Amino acid sequence: MTNFKWVDEAEKQWDERAETWHSNSIEMWDKGSRKDIIPFLTKHLTGEEAICDLGCGDGYASYKLAMKGFRVTGIDLSEQMLEKARKRAKDTSAQFLKADISNIPVESDSFDAIMAINSLEWTENPLKVLTEMKRVVKRDGLICIAILGPTAMPRINSYLRLYGEKVICNTMMPWELGKLAEENGLVKVDELGVYKRGAENLPLEKLSLDLRQALTFMWVFMFQNK
Repeated sequence: MTNFKWVDEAEKQWDERAETWHSNSIEMWDKGSRKDIIPFLTKHLTGEEAICDLGCGDGYASYKLAMKGFRVTGIDLSEQMLEKARKRAKDTSAQFLKADISNIPVESDSFDAIMAINSLEWTENPLKVLTEMKRVVKRDGLICIAILGPTAMPRINSYLRLYGEKVICNTMMPWELGKLAEENGLVKVDELGVYKRGAENLPLEKLSLDLRQALTFMWVFMFQNK
């Protein structure tokens, strides 16, 4: 692909996926692979914090958090996604901004917590995004990041890079993100594994951390900004 520009291509592809994503998001967050994420996040919070939902998509998670009393700002690159987010959350205090999450258009120390669910691996430079997260979250603030695990079929989105094609999915492993975060001033305070059906029959609690991560559909980290 000539003259490939990551941000432009990412915006184009997510605009094209907006309708399909929107039709599935409620199921994902209420009953599917993301159903435990908001409880995982909110157990660490009091209920009134300012939260930034980075890569908010159609805004269903932002809406759910706003309904719980949090002050939510959703940020996404796709205007088609944001249109759906604003419509869904019109009766809440949630706000939405169109931006590349590697350049977050807010002042430093703006948020008590950040949530980035399956968005970090869809950026050109994950380290730059982590640095931005540290900038906009307050000291000792929380950063909840979920990335797809090794068993997630959506990793096919990054496969074509093996043919030398430009793709907008920057695949990483859970242990890579954990190490990257630790080396850049974030402290892990909690984590959650999300597994495909069938894995519940495995003795997961007896496995080492790296083996548990290797079996996941998604791994969710909770970091603190130190």
